[in-house]
Amino acid sequence: MAGGGDSTRAILFALGANFAIAVSKGVAAYFTGSSAMLAETVHSLADCGNQGLLILGLKQSKRPPSPDYPLGYGKAIYFWSFLVAVMLFTVGGMFSLYEGIHKLQHPEPLKQWWWAAGVLTFGIVAEAVSMRACLQEVAKARGQRSLWQWFRESRQAELVVIFGEDLAALLGLVLALAAVLLAVATGNPIWDAIGTISIGALLIIVAVFVAIEVKAMLIGQSVDPQRQQQIREFLDGRPEIAHVISLITLQLGNEVMVSVQAQMREEQSVAALTEQINTVERAMKQAFPEVRWSFFEPDLKSGD
Repeated sequence: MAGGGDSTRAILFALGANFAIAVSKGVAAYFTGSSAMLAETVHSLADCGNQGLLILGLKQSKRPPSPDYPLGYGKAIYFWSFLVAVMLFTVGGMFSLYEGIHKLQHPEPLKQWWWAAGVLTFGIVAEAVSMRACLQEVAKARGQRSLWQWFRESRQAELVVIFGEDLAALLGLVLALAAVLLAVATGNPIWDAIGTISIGALLIIVAVFVAIEVKAMLIGQSVDPQRQQQIREFLDGRPEIAHVISLITLQLGNEVMVSVQAQMREEQSVAALTEQINTVERAMKQAFPEVRWSFFEPDLKSGD
């Protein structure tokens, strides 16, 4: 999308971070024999799978239109993004809640806690690098808007998902490290359970917010309000157009469909009117490269 961030770069950074964390957890599980750490290794590998689904979605969304899909496959990325949000809720959030409640009911003292602390510290660094790359791409897309406003208005589902995932992962790792250190400092393993439950609640909250945003895109949203205003201002400024009656936009992945009804200045010649419409459409697609389909309905001032 023109003016949008590079989603692929953000996804690849997240994939690299999750894979590095999975390897570090696997090494810790091997040397400590901890089944919990082994479960965490599988959890991080599942996160890698989430990034794989987003890459698959991006690839599918670029397939050309076909007779069955005349407007293309752009919205495929919304389906895969929604699926990742569901997995974040179930595999991430619900599993962490279950694990935390189990620890709360059957508290056990931490063994070789320095391995967990080391892995978590490494994870925080890796996720911070991924989060920085994600925020760089978000900054390109949000302009002067706040992060929250961008999150609510963005139409880049995959970037919204990666932002939510990175934020939840980074905060979750910080919570986990704090819980481990508190459990060691106090000698009370309950802190570890509380930390795990807090992580589960955090993941569920983030997953719900992400799912709400992606669901709106699945149903069919216009382009983000900022871009919509830019398109309207462009049309209002065209010398061929006397007045824009209606403007409808539809976001289809990283491509856009635009429908315009406008009063044209040319009233006499059909050939001249057609040329004016063609000129406006060519200029609009040049100014807004994401516009793939445009439908223009003239409404002459005379009412013909």
